[in-house]
Amino acid sequence: MNGNGAGKFSNFPTNGGVRHTVIDLGSIRTDPESKSTKAPNELHSPSLLPGERKPYVNSLSPRQMEVLTAFSDTLLPSVFPDINCSGQLEDSLFKFYRTSASMAGTPELVGGFLSGKIEHPMLGVLLLALWLLSTWFGTFILCGIPSLSTQFPYFQRFSQVSQKKREKILLSWSSSSFNIYRMLFKTLKYLVFFIFFTQVDENNENPTWRGIDYCGPDPDFINNRTRETKTPQGHEHEELFEPLYRGIVNMRQPREALAETLRQSGFHVRLHPHRRYNPSPSHPSLTIRCDAVVVGSGSGGGVAAGILAKAGYKVAVLEKGNYFGRKNLSLLEGPSMDEMYLSGGLMVTDDMGVIMLAGSTVGGGSTINWSASIRTPQHVIREWCNEYELELFGSKLYKEAMDVVCKRMGVQPDVEEESLSNTVLRKGCSELGYPVITAPRNSPPNHYCGWCCFGCKDGRKKGTSETWLVDLVDSGNGVILPGCEALKILHERKKGRKRNTATGVVFEFNNGWGKDFCVLESKVTIVAGGALCTPTLLKRSGLRNSNIGKNLHLHPVVMAWGHFPSRPADSGWPEKDKKSYKGGIITAMSTVVANSEGSGYGAVIQTPMLHPGMFSVITPWISSVDMRERMSKFSRTAYIFALARDKGSGQVNSPSSISYRMDAMDEEHLKQGLEKILRILAAAGAEEIGTSHCLGRKVNVKKVSSNEFERFVKKESRRALRDLRTPIPSAHQMGSCRMGVDPKSSVVNHRGETWEVEGLFLADSSVFPTALGVNPMVTIQSIAYCTAQSVLEVLRRKKDDLISFQF
Repeated sequence: MNGNGAGKFSNFPTNGGVRHTVIDLGSIRTDPESKSTKAPNELHSPSLLPGERKPYVNSLSPRQMEVLTAFSDTLLPSVFPDINCSGQLEDSLFKFYRTSASMAGTPELVGGFLSGKIEHPMLGVLLLALWLLSTWFGTFILCGIPSLSTQFPYFQRFSQVSQKKREKILLSWSSSSFNIYRMLFKTLKYLVFFIFFTQVDENNENPTWRGIDYCGPDPDFINNRTRETKTPQGHEHEELFEPLYRGIVNMRQPREALAETLRQSGFHVRLHPHRRYNPSPSHPSLTIRCDAVVVGSGSGGGVAAGILAKAGYKVAVLEKGNYFGRKNLSLLEGPSMDEMYLSGGLMVTDDMGVIMLAGSTVGGGSTINWSASIRTPQHVIREWCNEYELELFGSKLYKEAMDVVCKRMGVQPDVEEESLSNTVLRKGCSELGYPVITAPRNSPPNHYCGWCCFGCKDGRKKGTSETWLVDLVDSGNGVILPGCEALKILHERKKGRKRNTATGVVFEFNNGWGKDFCVLESKVTIVAGGALCTPTLLKRSGLRNSNIGKNLHLHPVVMAWGHFPSRPADSGWPEKDKKSYKGGIITAMSTVVANSEGSGYGAVIQTPMLHPGMFSVITPWISSVDMRERMSKFSRTAYIFALARDKGSGQVNSPSSISYRMDAMDEEHLKQGLEKILRILAAAGAEEIGTSHCLGRKVNVKKVSSNEFERFVKKESRRALRDLRTPIPSAHQMGSCRMGVDPKSSVVNHRGETWEVEGLFLADSSVFPTALGVNPMVTIQSIAYCTAQSVLEVLRRKKDDLISFQF
């Protein structure tokens, strides 16, 4: 490929003279933004630098890459579509069909991800499989008879097998009775499709997007940013568009400058002598003294930090992710997920059974979530009060907490215009008589944006980076240290104490030249890294409570889809201009199966926001041509999901190892939800409906009889969900360090303080006693509000111990 004239076609002979059409795609990249679109003064201050992303160097062997390329081109080959190329859309659709994975450079990018990004217990098995498939004997072992040739020597490497046979092999893997085959297929399918549909060139474009009627980043955002580059900007402008800019500390400045920046913010800092060798946790560059250190800046950490700083205490917030202010967002799916999600949005359980999405940026999950702001349900409050004896949740303080956090976020129940999926959900429920309500959101009624899962372009979604962290910065008592990962909580046994006392945190960051280490000494330590990260930090810090990491709940999700073809404007509903990726993400929800037999357990029905990468990941692959057809309907395909309040649980074993097993009752609740969703989609007027099951069954609702429709719904909704044949996403993780009244069954007490270490508090979803059953943001913030009150009591008791430590 070369960079001259992207989109032109040329021919070249391969495989013994057979000629193939090649589309020149230009230079494809995966970094967040091209220099051509960045305003000259966009990063006016070093404190806003989001951090340079290291390229993922592909270290796979040539033999492994040969197999990976063949695998990628089996899933996404260049095919001839049966369409009329007579217009702009048709031309782009033709280009979409003709662009193979290797023509787009996808295999190289997948190789880079496998080499430098992915951390998973099965990675070694996957790499071994790639090597085996590069040999004739390994190909025969893994692929069997379909890999054989009719000509001597009969045995072939995977890349030598014909396209038709390779598709047959991969299809058999996707539904194999052996878990290892299903895991291999799912892993490579996820990576290949996600990268193919999210990679961008120097103009932030992907050659497939026009073919599937996707516009890329929000056009209004791009246009507004272009206009801003022509407008003089001052501090008032920066404060309007980057509300945290005064509190974000640039960790890549020289350490003397870093120390001075912190001193100017009112923190005591000690510079340690330079070492001949690299710094280490035991020999840090700086020691910083504060009243409270908060690990994590999301719904838990942000609330706690804001409250403590407003009360007059010096607070340092450590955030593993980076800060992306409104102007520094790209709203590109791939780069945004890589920069703002834990593990780049590619985190899965050990058995590949659940795909987990969690925020890893300043503001945490509240920056990239879907806005739903639902109070803790009353039946959950009763359960936590009565069965778990946690009186906190029935107290006036907890009710006050929910009122305060909802007011601070501007939570309101109205919506002016709904997205395609939400319109479908509401209409289908109304037609069937199912209950449907408007989901309260922390954004205004006219907030019609489908890109908030990549950060809010205008700040109207009130996550912690627009609320509680602003309080922290405005108080003058706090700083936020982005790109800093807490390595260990420091604690020691003080005279006269029966248990250790938290004394601070050791953290790691990139100083621009390499790894560096600092110590934050504090009177209290609050950990709010989320249910996936908090347990591993506690374990690394020497805490031995056997409950740490256990009782993990994931709110497992199953999805179904309906296709609503675009029709002339006068043909009725749904409106022609509605696209699947535009509009408020969650504005409607149904509780039709949310309280199964009065148990308080069941599934709520809501809508996701799926841009092409994640859409392709959950879309079943049954052939290369069928997949292209499904993706070509992307912009008018409405997805709806059922989310279970799960009794099943898992365990956080390490940062890269998470086990989870869905309970049989949870599976039944999801099946009930799936049946309702299929009916909702049909009742709303979908032409075609189906699920995400690997068999890819679908039905044209307009062409089948009522009996055929019933058979389809009952069969597809009763398929097993615990066998790796259906994608199970999770956007909510909770319970891995749960709250309780007994250290034998919990990690923290009702005040949020750990049983083992005095002055160490947890303030995130990990403390949930059980799964919640609804979007957890309000509950996380409410618990953090209460925990912050407990921390204030501790700090007031220690008021006489002023920060006058002499270095």
